[in-house]
Amino acid sequence: MPVDQCRHTFDELASTVLPGYLQQLRAAIETPHKAAEFAKVGIGAVAIAKQIGHATDFSGCYVLLEKSTPIYVGISRSVLSRIRQHVTGKSHFDASLVYAVAQRRRPTKGKRSEVMNDAIFGGEFEKAQQYLRGLNVAFIEVSNPLELYVFEAYAAMALDTGEWNTFRTH
Repeated sequence: MPVDQCRHTFDELASTVLPGYLQQLRAAIETPHKAAEFAKVGIGAVAIAKQIGHATDFSGCYVLLEKSTPIYVGISRSVLSRIRQHVTGKSHFDASLVYAVAQRRRPTKGKRSEVMNDAIFGGEFEKAQQYLRGLNVAFIEVSNPLELYVFEAYAAMALDTGEWNTFRTH
């Protein structure tokens, strides 16, 4: 029985499907969007979708780029909303990558919710979010959940984003 209605075998995923998605993602990287465009007040995922030629938000994979260098690969059932969360989120839940960047710059011990209440760390969180807003972002649509999950790790390895990507569970 197929997992999540994926119509491909594992061999097909490994040999054809995932390399095809990677080719699409590499093409998208050639013409990225400014992450700051996702932080505009009053401009949500629906408006962003229309600006980029989509009817709605979509399931897929995105990559954050420092200039043209990939630094982070992520996936979401709502890619545009997720990118927007990265650059506008105010909590460690919404902006987990921002939190990780801020923690690396200013390690602060304690539970995440407590750390977020620390004023000094809050300033570092804001700086980290500004850093993310200065990045570029590229993305592709991947509708099948299994293909999407497997592709995230594949793309992170292929694009060498191990500095910020991790697949450890909490």
